[in-house]
Amino acid sequence: MVARAALQTWLTQGTRQLLSLFLAEPCPLCQRSTPAGLCPSCRRQVRQCQAQTPCDRSLPSLTVLSWGRYEGSLRQAIGGLKYSGHTGTARFLGAELGQTWLEHSPRPPASASAVAIVPIPLHPTRLQQRGFNQADLLAQEFCRLTRLPLYSHGLVRVQATQAQHSLSRQQRQQNLAHAFAVNPAHASVLGQSTVWLLDDIFTTGATAQSAAQTLRHRGITVAGICTVARAVAWSAQASASATRRHLDPRVDCR
Repeated sequence: MVARAALQTWLTQGTRQLLSLFLAEPCPLCQRSTPAGLCPSCRRQVRQCQAQTPCDRSLPSLTVLSWGRYEGSLRQAIGGLKYSGHTGTARFLGAELGQTWLEHSPRPPASASAVAIVPIPLHPTRLQQRGFNQADLLAQEFCRLTRLPLYSHGLVRVQATQAQHSLSRQQRQQNLAHAFAVNPAHASVLGQSTVWLLDDIFTTGATAQSAAQTLRHRGITVAGICTVARAVAWSAQASASATRRHLDPRVDCR
C-alpha cells in the first residue's frame, strides 16, 4: 500500500515538475502569471512573515526551528500548496527554510552522529487524495540546499487520523496516538543518525511529539523539527511558559 502510494506520488510530482518547465502558472496569491511558484511581489509579502527568532527551545525534548509566523501571506501560501495543489510554492518555502537551517541550526559536537531529515508522512489514503506530501516537497528543496540526506519514507503513517486544525491540544494528542511507525527499510541507518523531522506548520507540537516518540521507541535519536511556519498563538504561549521558568525560549539554536 505504501509502495503504491509512493509510486503515485512520484508520478504526480514528475508530471507537475515537467509541466512547470514549459508553462507559467498563476501566482497562487495574486494570480499573476509566473514560472517561479510565487511572483516577486508576493515573495516579498511572504518574507514579511519571516520570524526574527527562528529557534524555539521551550519544549524540553524537541528543538523547533521555524522560518516564519503562520499568518498573513505565509498562511495563504501554505494553504495554496496543501489544498490547491500549488506545488511550486514548496520550492520557494523549502529554500527559505533551508537557508534558515544554514544560518541558525545547532552545531553538533564532533562525536555526534550525522543529521538525517525525515518529513512527517501522510496516510496513504490522504496521500492518494492530495497527490503529494507537502512536507516531502518542502524537504526535497531543503535538502537540496543544505545537502543533508533525506529519508522521505523513514516514517510511515499507519493510522488515518482526523484533521488536526479543528481539535484541541488534548484531542490532537489522542488523535495521533499510534499514528506513526518506523519504516523497517530505514530503521538501521536512522539508528545511526540524529533525526530532524520536517513539516509545514508547527501548531501545538502534537504531531511532532508523536512522530519523535515513535522514532525514540526504536532507539533513534531525534533532536528537533524544522517547519516553514510556527503558529503565532503557540509561540506566545511558549514564550510565557518559558518566562515563568526563567528561560529564553527563542535563542539562536547554536
